[in-house]
Amino acid sequence: MGKITGFKEFERQDEKYTSVKDRVKNYKEFTVPLSEKELTKQGSRCMDCGIPFCHSGCPLGNLIPDFNHMVHQGEWKKASWILHSTNNFPEFTGRLCPAPCEQSCVLGIIEDPVSIENIEKNIVERAFKEGWIKPQPPKSRTGKTIAVVGSGPAGLAAAQQLNRAGHTVTVFERDDEVGGLLRYGIPNFKMEKGIIDRRIAILEAEGIIFKTNVNVGVNYKVEDLKSFDSVVLCGGATERRSLPTPGIDADGVVQAMDFLTQQTKVLFGKEVKDQVMATDKNVIVIGGGDTGSDCIGTSNRHGAKSVVNFEIMPKPPGHRSPTTPWPFWPLQLKTSSSHKEGAERNWLINTKEFVKDENGKLTALKTVNVEWKMVPGQRPQLIEIEGTEKTWPCDLALLALGFTGPESTLADKLGINKDARSNYKAEYGKYQTNVPNIFAAGDMRRGQSLIVWAISEGREAARQVDIYLMGKSELPSKDVSGDLVAM
Repeated sequence: MGKITGFKEFERQDEKYTSVKDRVKNYKEFTVPLSEKELTKQGSRCMDCGIPFCHSGCPLGNLIPDFNHMVHQGEWKKASWILHSTNNFPEFTGRLCPAPCEQSCVLGIIEDPVSIENIEKNIVERAFKEGWIKPQPPKSRTGKTIAVVGSGPAGLAAAQQLNRAGHTVTVFERDDEVGGLLRYGIPNFKMEKGIIDRRIAILEAEGIIFKTNVNVGVNYKVEDLKSFDSVVLCGGATERRSLPTPGIDADGVVQAMDFLTQQTKVLFGKEVKDQVMATDKNVIVIGGGDTGSDCIGTSNRHGAKSVVNFEIMPKPPGHRSPTTPWPFWPLQLKTSSSHKEGAERNWLINTKEFVKDENGKLTALKTVNVEWKMVPGQRPQLIEIEGTEKTWPCDLALLALGFTGPESTLADKLGINKDARSNYKAEYGKYQTNVPNIFAAGDMRRGQSLIVWAISEGREAARQVDIYLMGKSELPSKDVSGDLVAM
């Protein structure tokens, strides 16, 4: 695979960014692509390792050395075929996935790993540019009908796979546009929405039916789902976590997803009443994950006076922690492009009060520094450090605390069992709920997770639905070890 000595000859090269000064003026993607010559070199760094651990790192089981080798050879069309054989939407993962494949790359033990994610993105972009990605409607129909509830990556992957099997698929989306959190939860500067639209056009041409503004269980009766032979629930984990903190009801304490969704809707001419703006405000983002980072980037584009980021956990080390050795996902500090645009980051800090004025408006946050006490056999204990209390001026506090699980409405109305974490109960590998013709996949089944896991679960659930309806399936799958099994 690649060039036998490629990893010795060529250093890893990543895409560059346009300057902070220029990119915060708009909401467009700001990466500067590598040249084709440089990408060929990057593909050649794949080192022909005996066991490609990148396969096990990738929940989709992408054939990474194979498409790297094709890029090294200049065989971009073959690379696209290989990539799409396991991943329905590499244009999404190539932009948004944290790349667990790279963290398990064998080369990463001694040097910078192969730039797998960037190669993936460039393969699919080349494929769209050259017109290689075309609708592939099934040659015949089975007569079976399937409802997919939710149009995020899990729902879209399940829909495309089931449509390829010849079933008639209808996707229900409660928002006004298809895409789930890809559409409104991911800022445009991380993925422009035309990337979604061009793929949806392919899916529609293949025969998938999309119905927006349809909230199953609210403005669409769950009883009407009985007209379908099978149902796949891919509604995501959308119950947002809050804080049991005094003053949480202050005017100016806002859930991050509301803030991000409003901005994207306004960007595309949607009507949003009373949009929350960070302009000329002291902004504090509570939560150090990707959503918090997205809030930082958006606040800077609004023209915030200051942006501060709180994280209750300790600051991760700059390099892979010994507690998470290769090939596991590393405990390691992540600095995003949004962080680099300007934010004061603080770790081991806990919000004690949201201070509001006589009109109920947020004016400040009171905090205390903390430490975690580890007791063997017990959950870690959060200890406040006496004398570290501080008051921070704040006009807008954005809660980027993640999600506790899926909304319970559908489970309750459909009689579906939930697990101890409130997720819709469906065995991994089977994806079938206690209601035989109803399946669940993605964050709704496993809890908040990665986009690559959502696509993987959508694909796997589709195969199980196909087997349920037809007794067998020719859709590709993975076994529980992550290896691909016969198509």
